[in-house]
Parts: sequence; C-alpha cells; structure tokens
Amino acid sequence: MDTLTRIEQALQNALALAEGTGGPPKLAAALRHAVFPGGARIRPQLCLAVAKACGDPDPELADGAAVAIELLHCASLVHDDLPCFDDATTRRGRPTVHTAYGERIAVLAGDGLIVLAFQALAHAGRHSPARLPGLLSIVAQRVGAPTGIVAGQAWECEPYVGLAAYHRAKTGSLFSACTEAGALAAGANPERWQSFGLFLGEAYQVADDIRDVALATEMLGKPAGQDIALCRPSCATEMGLAGAIAHFDALLARAVGAIPPCKGAPALRALVRAESERLVPEATVRAPALAA
Repeated sequence: MDTLTRIEQALQNALALAEGTGGPPKLAAALRHAVFPGGARIRPQLCLAVAKACGDPDPELADGAAVAIELLHCASLVHDDLPCFDDATTRRGRPTVHTAYGERIAVLAGDGLIVLAFQALAHAGRHSPARLPGLLSIVAQRVGAPTGIVAGQAWECEPYVGLAAYHRAKTGSLFSACTEAGALAAGANPERWQSFGLFLGEAYQVADDIRDVALATEMLGKPAGQDIALCRPSCATEMGLAGAIAHFDALLARAVGAIPPCKGAPALRALVRAESERLVPEATVRAPALAA
C-alpha cells in the first residue's frame, strides 16, 4: 500500500469513530467535509516517512500519530476560516465548512476534530501502550499554549509579534509534532528529530506567505492576498518576494541538514525537494519574482 492510500484509509477509519448511529447528521457531514478531499497531506506523509526511516515497527501506532496530526490540522483550518478570523469562503477550491454548514456547526466540527484526533491516537496505541503517553504529550504541546498552533492563531490578536516566533507557532510546531511523533511511534528518540520538523514547518509557512502574494485565488484554492488584507505578519511583506524566496530556500537547507543519520535520509531529502518545487514552483513563482 502506498503512503497516500495508507493515510486516506487511516483517516476513513478515524472518521468512522465519529459517525456512529444516533449522532447529528449535519455534524457528521461537516466533519467529513473538513477532512475529505484533503490537500497534499504533507503532515501525515512526513510523520510516516520519519517512522519508516526509524524502522516503523508498529505501523498502526504510526498511522494513529499521523492521523491525529492531520485531524488537528483540519480542525485548525475550520477555525481559521471562520468569520471571526479569516472569513474565508473557499478552501481547497470548495466552500469552507462554515459557508456550507453554518458557523455554529463549523465551530462544533472543529472542536469535534480535535477530540477525534486524540481518540484516534489513543485507539492506535493498544499494541505499544508505553509509547502512548509520550505521543499524547508531543501532540498536545505542539497544538496548545504557549507555543503551539493555538498560540500561532492567538498571536494574530496581539498588537505585535516577531515573524519567526509567529511562523514557528503557527506552522513549525505541528511539523515538529510530525517528526517527533513519527520517531517516537517507531521507538526512536524524538528529540533528535525536532529541529528537522521546526525548520521544515517554518519554511512551509514562508512558502504560504509567498504564495499568498504571488498566486491567484484560483491557483491557491482559497482567497489570495489575505495577509495584507488582514494585516498579518508576512515574510513576503517584510523581506519582499525575492527575499522571502531566498529565506525559504535557506530554511529548507537547514531542514535537510537537520535530518539525523539513518537509512531513510535519502527518501526524506527527496520529500523535501519535491515539496520545494510544489510550494514555490519555478515557472509561476521563482522566475517571475527574479524578473521583477
């Protein structure tokens, strides 16, 4: 089974936990709308790639960690899109959850995905119970306060935030959860994998800043120009487009350099290279920026 098929099947199994008989049908539909069809699934791909690099002795536990992180990511998108934050009407080329189902259901769907993430991880830990407390702690720390993705969103409500701290909290923290949880699910030391995730996640947020100003709404699948419209910290605004691209490349180089020595290192480096071209493609972003 290829990695993406493995991820989609694990997500389907997790959603089934929330779709039992007797529940509110609109909520069940909203949960599924938030998760399927997904984007690139880079976070669960990264988690499983690290687990594989470390031997992947318990695939069910690795799947549980990957699914938990992707569900938390989906929950954050549902909440980000709400009128009180980004007020976005489209996500991945489709109506956002609050546009399709209303604000009340969207809030509950986001909350439900957070609970489901930890439920799915706990369910997957039955064969390796000794690793479960550590996994739960990693995921919770990388999502909550003071430096997780909740903090990343909260920084947008403050009068000032440093760009690097904002990027690390909003995106880097969950990427760190991917690399740390993937390692621990396979019985490896998660601390050795933290820097790889943090650098890659920060690069991913810089790429998001670049794409927000360089690509049109129809290419993004969500409204473009949101950083300027909402006065959010942006690497593209502070450094200019060419400077932001150079910073993105530097962060990716640091991420690759932070991959611990292992048999799976070449595959991880290949994943980073593929993501680089997908996120900041030569034809539509790099060449026009350098020509400007």
